[in-house]
Parts: sequence; structure tokens; C-alpha cells
Amino acid sequence: MLARRFTIVCLLMSLFGMLFAILVAEGGHSSRLWERPVASFSAP
Repeated sequence: MLARRFTIVCLLMSLFGMLFAILVAEGGHSSRLWERPVASFSAP
């Protein structure tokens, strides 16, 4: 019973960890995409 609960908790934590990593990676890419047009507009 305890081992089953432990495996379920580990699987859920790994799933949420992967989702959080994907969100962080997407947030980093979107911020870089937002920085590029600002730099190109401020250049001229």
C-alpha cells in the first residue's frame, strides 16, 4: 500500500515537473522573441 502510494506520488511529481519545465522553456523563448522586435525598433 505504501509502495503503491509512493509510486503514484513519484509519477505525479515527475509529470508536474515536466510540465513546469516545458512552461519555463516556453516562457524563456517567448521573452527572447519579445526582446528582438524591441531591439530592431530602437536601432533606427
